[in-house]
Amino acid sequence: MAIDWQHFTPWTALAGGMLIGAGAALLLLYNGRIAGVSGVLGGLLRAEDGERGWRIAFLAGLLLAVPLWRLVAGLPPAQPVASPLLLVAAGLLVGLGTRCGGGCTSGHGVCGIARASPRSLVATAVFVLAGVVTVYLLRHGG
Repeated sequence: MAIDWQHFTPWTALAGGMLIGAGAALLLLYNGRIAGVSGVLGGLLRAEDGERGWRIAFLAGLLLAVPLWRLVAGLPPAQPVASPLLLVAAGLLVGLGTRCGGGCTSGHGVCGIARASPRSLVATAVFVLAGVVTVYLLRHGG
């Protein structure tokens, strides 16, 4: 996707980051759980009865956030700059990386770094480096 830098507002980005951090902290404080989306979703598929409710609520909140925000303010235009096939392949690779890395960017990058987890620090550095290399190769023809 392309970012509309002329209309980028760092204050809304900061507010969004603060909301993500607050949500992750509240889930940890009140439920003792890490807000890693892949773990929440994967746990839902094999959850016992007492575990399903909070997982469904967490995932529903993720899905409802965009339509609810649309009621408050407009969304910036989003124009995918890749083919649907490339987007599906990228999604599958992210899922594979999540399994191999023992968690996703939200689990490692938000929660793990906040807990000073060495494993999460390494995983997040690998995520960022892989992203930088991928963008470089795609934009400069490798």
